[in-house]
Amino acid sequence: MKVIISTKNFNASDNLKDVLEKKMAKLGKYFSEDIDANVMISNEHGKQKVETTINARGMIFRAEEATNDIYDSIDRVVDKLSVQMSRFKTKLQRKNADKSLFFESIPEMEEEEHISIDVVKRKKFDLEPMMTEEAIIRMEMLQHTFFVFLNMETDSINVVYKRKDGGYGLLETVR
Repeated sequence: MKVIISTKNFNASDNLKDVLEKKMAKLGKYFSEDIDANVMISNEHGKQKVETTINARGMIFRAEEATNDIYDSIDRVVDKLSVQMSRFKTKLQRKNADKSLFFESIPEMEEEEHISIDVVKRKKFDLEPMMTEEAIIRMEMLQHTFFVFLNMETDSINVVYKRKDGGYGLLETVR
């Protein structure tokens, strides 16, 4: 696994980079090919934050953690990624016909920890054409954290969402 480390408001020592690469290498055994793990280390609000994204042929594993100790943040992110892989192992096996993951290497979850993915509510609504700013205003008025709309500028379905940092994000669909 190739670990690509980026930093923001943080100076990462060589020792920290080595520790991070060793911890991430443990997850590398789950993949049948050499993949990239993008890691962002930052210092936000006095906490050391680690954000990791692994893209393995369309399957995306992502985790983030912020603590007072950067090494603790790294350990927690690696644990979260490992749990994600274990939790969704069966579903990933069905989807992953090209065998880009080594499923025998992924540990099984204990029986009581298996999750059930059930849709408990369905809602239908008309997509209204609007500008991004209008969609954000509607989302705020509804006190939701996201809002789906038909973007008038791109004529595609988009989603605006409220970010943890107080800003807004926009998801744009492509065909």
